[in-house]
Amino acid sequence: MRTIVVGTGAGGATAARELAAKGFEVIILESGKEFKPFTRLLSWAEPLRRTGLLGNEKNITRLFPPMDTTRSANDLVLVRGITTGGSTVLSCGNIVRADHGLKEIGLDLTPEFEEIERNIGITEFPRERWQPVTQNMFEAAEKLGLEPKATPKAVNSVKCVSCGLCELGCTTGARWDSRRFLDDAINAGAALHTSSPVEKVIIENGQSKGVIVRSENKLNPIKADVVVLAAGGIGTAQILKASRLPAKDNLWVDIVLTLGGVLKGANQLKELPMAWYTKHEDYILSPYLDILSHWFHKPWRNVSIDDRVGLMVKLADIEEGAVYVDGKVQKDIKKEDHLRLDEAISVARNVLESAGVSGPYINGVHNGGHLGGTVPLTKADVSSMKPSWLPEGLWVADLSLAPRSQGLPTILLTAALALKVARKIIENEMI
Repeated sequence: MRTIVVGTGAGGATAARELAAKGFEVIILESGKEFKPFTRLLSWAEPLRRTGLLGNEKNITRLFPPMDTTRSANDLVLVRGITTGGSTVLSCGNIVRADHGLKEIGLDLTPEFEEIERNIGITEFPRERWQPVTQNMFEAAEKLGLEPKATPKAVNSVKCVSCGLCELGCTTGARWDSRRFLDDAINAGAALHTSSPVEKVIIENGQSKGVIVRSENKLNPIKADVVVLAAGGIGTAQILKASRLPAKDNLWVDIVLTLGGVLKGANQLKELPMAWYTKHEDYILSPYLDILSHWFHKPWRNVSIDDRVGLMVKLADIEEGAVYVDGKVQKDIKKEDHLRLDEAISVARNVLESAGVSGPYINGVHNGGHLGGTVPLTKADVSSMKPSWLPEGLWVADLSLAPRSQGLPTILLTAALALKVARKIIENEMI
């Protein structure tokens, strides 16, 4: 059974791994190039940062091509990984069970969560490796009754050198990313093609028959019995709309806003990001030195990276945003989102103050990197794990399937959805 999997992030790599292990002929198509972590010292950028000569966040893609940034509104930057491993290679290695909106549609991913957790290996980062300011913030959150807990991590603490730059790629191999599942798929016989962006799905007589790939400025068809789209909430929607299929304007992004404070010699960068978190109804707080804000946000410019302290809010935003055929995205921050962010930032400020972190307290850049919801499952879809309007032979196996924003890390959710989809494909094709 010839199968094309589009994308190599948590969804694509998981699906490809499962299908290849069951004997499917799997072709994996990745629009980006092979991933290489950012290896330059940040110190070279400091003079440019202080004078504003680094420009805006778009320049990070010029410096580090795997990280794609786009403004979906004047006040919101979206970030995604376009490379082998997708956004997992730019993550902090957080493995948390996120399932907002799934109970309402009757979807229980507990078995998939448990299996992937075992495959990845989950640990807590040793507290003796936390910086004092992070420990102080943890204790302050405890005293405020916020019930902080250590973040489950897919990180080997022995290999980790506490560089604090997880989002720029792990140079030591300490952090798990989906390339490990990708390697498993390749070892089982799958073929990987990088620099192979998919333009659209070939549909004949209501059935998926393959994809059109752009390669060296040429459009080439690749035929297959099954096509699995796992290009993320933006990429998957773009391919569907180019194929004249109705992806939904239901994009959510898990809005991130980091409150910056000041503490001389905090050295927050010299530890693993997001060592702990507090869970609230629709957001989390977690210690996080936001590099995007540090480099490109003018109000943060006058404080050195050694003295900056960040406490992040990750918010489950309103599921309303559109992706267009040309890749443009329309997604703004709704009034309700702003109100909830203000409330969360107020809590974050209380934690910083209680931990001895001084002002001025300044909000960072609003950004989002969990891109989902554009092919949302409904209660009627759960038994098949496939929206009924998709043509025969065409599946989606990424965060696009999740109908609700999470306000939580989403690698585990993405992989669990993909694993369940892959097993439905196997079940259908083995009949």
